[in-house]
Amino acid sequence: MLNVDAALGKLLDSVEPVDGSEVVPVADALDRIAADDIAAPVDLPPFAASAMDGYAVAAAGFAGEPPHVVELIGESLAGHPSSVRVAGTNAVRIFTGATIPEGADAVVIQEDTRVDRGEVALLATPRRGDNVRPRGHDVVRGSPIARKGDRLDAYRLSWLTACGIDHVEVRRRVKVTVFSTGDELMDTGKPLGPGQIYDSNRFALARLMLDQPVDLTDLGCLPDSRDAIRAALEQAAGNADMVLTSGGVSVGDADYVRDIVEEIGRLEFYRIALKPGKPLAVGKIGDADFFGLPGNPISTIVTFLLFVIPALAVRSGGRHVPPLEFHAVLGENIGHSAGRREYQRGIAENADGGLIVRSTGDQSSNRLSTFDGANCLIRVPEERGDLAAGETVSIVLLRDRGRLF
Repeated sequence: MLNVDAALGKLLDSVEPVDGSEVVPVADALDRIAADDIAAPVDLPPFAASAMDGYAVAAAGFAGEPPHVVELIGESLAGHPSSVRVAGTNAVRIFTGATIPEGADAVVIQEDTRVDRGEVALLATPRRGDNVRPRGHDVVRGSPIARKGDRLDAYRLSWLTACGIDHVEVRRRVKVTVFSTGDELMDTGKPLGPGQIYDSNRFALARLMLDQPVDLTDLGCLPDSRDAIRAALEQAAGNADMVLTSGGVSVGDADYVRDIVEEIGRLEFYRIALKPGKPLAVGKIGDADFFGLPGNPISTIVTFLLFVIPALAVRSGGRHVPPLEFHAVLGENIGHSAGRREYQRGIAENADGGLIVRSTGDQSSNRLSTFDGANCLIRVPEERGDLAAGETVSIVLLRDRGRLF
């Protein structure tokens, strides 16, 4: 069995970005991938602006110890610049974001002034540049504000909007087809027959891809039929960039998916030293990337997070950025058999200036209840046996559950 790192490296070496792009409104570009470098069309700010409320002055007109009495000659508000020129000991009342008047090069904040009977005194001696945001302080016209392959999150889109950009060229979405296999599976809303369970895996995969740049096709639950599975795989590979299946990749008599992929495509690897998720199958069918995810719900979710998300980042034209790992102290013993890396669902909390983490109980791969309250995955190294309370471990925060904000 490949270890997790070797398997991920082999996978990412085999994934190619999709071709094609489209121009979309910035308002519709959240989480899309920039198709090319984007240069700032303007300086930001486009003029020298005040960083604080106060009084704009020419610093050269003031020397010695304060207070300095000034003559107020105008006012500059955001969106309403003053037309006067500042010189000597003149001053212009100014507000945050307003244009610095001609001749001024410093702002004395209002907390460092005294106003008495209309007379304004500066209680600090101004220095050139004090509380002034120069033109281009945020970005200079022509400099990059996004690069090819950048994911356009809310922060970067806000920057584009601040520069007046209302449309952006992005990579086309990755076409993903998903289906589950198993005679025992039934869609929610329908009555269960003897020995049947509801299929949660396709639902979980679809929701986990909501913030991914994908167009998703759901082929539903397929029976344990070689012909039906082969037809679905051939159809999916002909229309999709990526095919995700759940179930049918183990060694049971009715597990046909892996054998069919080897007949009509190829497998890059099968089975990895991972718990949960050992029977993961990864390969190609034509130009489509294939992921045969295990059928147990937790195995499906964990292998999706560890392998499909990185592959989607590259396939969409972006870059795979490994998730941040944090150190935490175990609050309880964790049982583990050496040989496979394990990702246990955990609950991390702040404690004494650090993090303490506990597992969510029985970690069987069928138990979706292990995600109840979980905000992280606890990484248990493959070379280790049992871990004791008080040891330091690495954790990966779960998206939506472990957000800082």
